[in-house]
Amino acid sequence: MPSVPASNLVQRVLASLVLVPVAVGITYVGGIAFLTLLALLSALVMAEWLGISKPPISNYLRRALPVFCAICVAGLALEPPAAVAGLGLGAAIFAATAATEPRNIWIAAGLVYAGLPAMALAMLRGSGFDGFLAVIFVFVVVWATDSGAYFAGRSLGGPKLAPRISPKKTWSGAIGGALAAILSALAFAYLADLPALPILGLIALGLSVVAQLGDLAESAVKRYFGVKDSGSIIPGHGGVMDRLDGVVPAAVVAAAICIAHGGDGELASRLLRW
Repeated sequence: MPSVPASNLVQRVLASLVLVPVAVGITYVGGIAFLTLLALLSALVMAEWLGISKPPISNYLRRALPVFCAICVAGLALEPPAAVAGLGLGAAIFAATAATEPRNIWIAAGLVYAGLPAMALAMLRGSGFDGFLAVIFVFVVVWATDSGAYFAGRSLGGPKLAPRISPKKTWSGAIGGALAAILSALAFAYLADLPALPILGLIALGLSVVAQLGDLAESAVKRYFGVKDSGSIIPGHGGVMDRLDGVVPAAVVAAAICIAHGGDGELASRLLRW
């Protein structure tokens, strides 16, 4: 998330008090409710991405692409798995076609940015309770990173992290965000009675780093196109992309860790139970 003036702090807190319980509640319910949320977020991210990059496409395609993203994510609920594979193949073909036009390569990037994290979160959630814990673990790391970086950066200041990309971000904020992520993740893991706390602490550190890189990457895209916020749908936070910039890479890396770990059981168990 980009740094915001102190006058927006109240709006940020109030928005979080509404959004966090909703996100946690729907994640707990899982199933169609969670996939519906992911599909909606994917569509909103794609719409904001198109609003930022403004590729030379028709208004019809501008409206259709977010729906296409939502369908691809919702397709994870379909049986047999071949249906999901078909949707993924359709997305790949569409992205390759879009990439034939130099400026339209942003469409392909948007499809990946909007769709891949949602699919990673759906894979992590699965159907068991470990899936719920795994997704909340990722959320806790990203939220703690965001809050820790905001307060540490404002309190301590110091050298800038990436002044050409995001002038307000500092190294103190980055370190504060990483420490907050580790401590919050370990507290969550302890309360959830998860084993291997040191490993989970290292995973939290890694996810915090990639979350902050995701924040910088989104800032770089907005700066490239001369845009301050991705949207204005969330008071004090800007757009959906502004709120999910850290979740995007963290979700994908968390799923990749699970796949690399291997082992038995659902995907989520590979992240939490070493």
